[in-house]
Amino acid sequence: MMVFEKISELKRRDENVLVSFIVAGDPDKDRTIEYLHALDESSDIIELGIPFSDPVADGKTIQEGYVRALKNGFKVSDIFDIVRKFRERSDTPIVLMTYYNLVYVRGLERFLKEAKFAGADGLIVVDLPVEEGEEYIRYCKNFGLDTIFLIAPNTSRDRIVNIDNATTGFIYLISLYGTTGAKKTVSDEAFELLKKTKSICKNPLLVGFGISNQEQVASLIKAGADGVIVGSAFVDIIGRCKDDKDVVSGLKKKAKELKDALYP
Repeated sequence: MMVFEKISELKRRDENVLVSFIVAGDPDKDRTIEYLHALDESSDIIELGIPFSDPVADGKTIQEGYVRALKNGFKVSDIFDIVRKFRERSDTPIVLMTYYNLVYVRGLERFLKEAKFAGADGLIVVDLPVEEGEEYIRYCKNFGLDTIFLIAPNTSRDRIVNIDNATTGFIYLISLYGTTGAKKTVSDEAFELLKKTKSICKNPLLVGFGISNQEQVASLIKAGADGVIVGSAFVDIIGRCKDDKDVVSGLKKKAKELKDALYP
């Protein structure tokens, strides 16, 4: 099921959206698949980060997840194996999160074709500006992959319109200035950005960066967000827990807590 289709289905039932992020290959391919299924119990969409050596948008927790995966020999081709194996048991939409360098080196058309045939439903290319994304957008349309672009607190109105027009999945609202990482509260900038974009965008608005607890989720939904994106809170569980069973139970518990908070 495509990303936008899934969100539309949820909204028809007056349900909000939980997107759960982990790093592919952290700490290895087999355990990534196990962790994906743990998250799948309560997540509406799963975002899978492709390890990269220079993740400029990501904070310490996710960077450490990338390091663990790369130290264990993760290759870009592994992402497609992981998605294929997950697809054997689940039809939950999967969004691949990457930096353009990895796409460029593999070849844009080849990368997107492999992603689609593996079972991915959409992509976030964090450092690809919409102004330079014409070819990428065209190929995504040809292969039936949803495009997801990011809007920051300082994005101009004209650029928000352009991003909304180029998006087919959902708008990723960056809740703060800086990098990813769990925070205790939601920034004022997040609420201001949500208010501004709601009057402009036709696409669903999901808020990410720093979201890690029920209170944050509830406050954003109350303010009008269609859902939230949570990553560092899950990656921290993977990095912190030594026993695999503890990781699985921790992921399930956190995902359920966050999903429950979508209905304040």
